[in-house]
Amino acid sequence: MEEITETIIQVERIFLFLILIALFVSVIAKRLRLPYTVGLVLIGLALTFFSSSVSDMEISPELIMGIFVPPLLFEASFHIRINDLRRDFGLIMLLAIPGVIITTLLVGTAIQWGTGVTMTTALVFGALIAATDPVAVVALFKQLGVPKRLQILLEGESLFNDGTAIVMFGLMLDIATEGNFVLTESLYDFVRVAGGGVFVGVVLGFFASQALRRINDPLVETAITTILAFSAYLLAEDFHVSGVLAVVLAGIVSGNIGPRGMSATTRIVVNNFWEYGAFLANSLVFLIIGLTIDLQILIDNWQAIGVAILATLGARFVSIYGFSYFAKDVKKEWKHILYWGGLRGAIVLALALSIPSGFPERERLLAMAFGVVLFTLLVQGFSMGFLVEKVGLVKRAESHIEYERRHARFISNRSAFEHLEKMSKDGQLSDHIWRHMKSIFQKRERFLVNSLQGFLAKNPSLEIEELDTARDEALRVQRAALDTLFRDGVISENIHEELISEVDEALTEEHVNWSQILDIGTGEKATIKKMMAIVIQEDDLSSALKALSGAGFGVDQLPSTGGFLNRQNVTLLIGIPEGREGDVLPLLESACERRIQNIRKPLKEAPFSFLNPIPVEVGGATIFTFDIEAYHEF
Repeated sequence: MEEITETIIQVERIFLFLILIALFVSVIAKRLRLPYTVGLVLIGLALTFFSSSVSDMEISPELIMGIFVPPLLFEASFHIRINDLRRDFGLIMLLAIPGVIITTLLVGTAIQWGTGVTMTTALVFGALIAATDPVAVVALFKQLGVPKRLQILLEGESLFNDGTAIVMFGLMLDIATEGNFVLTESLYDFVRVAGGGVFVGVVLGFFASQALRRINDPLVETAITTILAFSAYLLAEDFHVSGVLAVVLAGIVSGNIGPRGMSATTRIVVNNFWEYGAFLANSLVFLIIGLTIDLQILIDNWQAIGVAILATLGARFVSIYGFSYFAKDVKKEWKHILYWGGLRGAIVLALALSIPSGFPERERLLAMAFGVVLFTLLVQGFSMGFLVEKVGLVKRAESHIEYERRHARFISNRSAFEHLEKMSKDGQLSDHIWRHMKSIFQKRERFLVNSLQGFLAKNPSLEIEELDTARDEALRVQRAALDTLFRDGVISENIHEELISEVDEALTEEHVNWSQILDIGTGEKATIKKMMAIVIQEDDLSSALKALSGAGFGVDQLPSTGGFLNRQNVTLLIGIPEGREGDVLPLLESACERRIQNIRKPLKEAPFSFLNPIPVEVGGATIFTFDIEAYHEF
């Protein structure tokens, strides 16, 4: 018992030490504008030079797969909306299933030709290297403001191909160790393991969602999602099906059904918990990658690693540029980003470490796997920001740049004023000089304030953006004040919960009708004489709301279904101030993206229409304008 206690304490010390390193790297990476996960790998590598005990660490693949992978997969899948996923589901599935198979075959063939290992051994490496891990890239995408659809493409592919790659790896490993291959049996095993994982995840996710909709307790609901994430993996593995796919599907199902019944407070608590959980798991996984890689093995096998890197890049090229041909509206620039964003990480590391110790060429396979992981993280991870800027994926509006410039001048002037004022109070600056300097800085501040106000008046979207920021900050301060009042016993628990729910509901509100609250750009209450009903596709909802709200229009939304696409759409209702009817159409033209979607006739009319679907251009809006007698806000 005493030995177990000492072991637990030792594990606790190691855990705290690694988290401390992760926090340090996070702060430094932000200051140096470097990818956080890349910094963790570099620090892990550096630690192996300073401590022989660190370099001799043995990491169990079961530890990575059973402890760290579930929270990473669940957090990502829980926040993916089915409507976002549905748009490119076909391409994602092509990359996740045929893409994994092609990658396995192409990489395996190249490795067998380039290194001389047997074909079955080479195919084992081809399968394990097929799993992508774009954590570093997705984090960078969110920071830079890359289009959401591209994030979904990259993250969706990774979530599903992790599961299929693990299934493929298991099949290839069995073939290599047992020495027999029967196509029908292998296909059956693939479908059984993958399909079984999907079934377990959907069932558990559905039942967890029903519990989440019926319980109104933030801590209990957070605990339910935690149990779901880990039990989906463990139960699926107990049934000898894919635990990874079970976690992914459990996250998608529960994340799309469960939150509908959650209160605003619960949604905030659950989201914060999983964001923190993913941060911990990411931190530890990428540190472990750095700690586990033996540089001497890499040096000894540099030629095989070079072949593996080229083979992996070549297979990725064929997969991305080949399958994206079937998605006509994927931009060329996006294909470049998808290709270069195929990083490898935790799953590859775990699969490589799980190769049996007696397996032929195991050390060389480990070296190639670690070499590819290191190359993708350091080279591709470091250069992704440059590539995003090079292809012009993120373009900042000139108005944002000019606002930044004017705002920075105002802040720097205010900082200089406050510094000189403090010097005067401390006796380091004479009153005579301070009076002169004070007058100069005050005149300059008045000029800069007027400049900012005039610029914001001409750009209401920037004004509303800053109002949103100020409102969110104010609400967070109110929430903290309510917590303090409750802790000090000034208010009761019931009043605390009631008021906290009100604040959280306001925090989760996406679009505030600032134009009506503050009469932006009018100076007086705008007269509403017309209403517009605007029907758009769900794919355009976010950009349309952002454009309309940014221009000062208040928007209410109603879910609806219909049209020849037979898909969910959204009806927007807005009150139009006098003289602004003509502003709506240009906003929607820029916000609603034109794209090609294929529709099929009913089976009774055309039984084989799936062979020749009809391409239709969509992405516009249907607008109805009508006069009203009165307009009231509630």
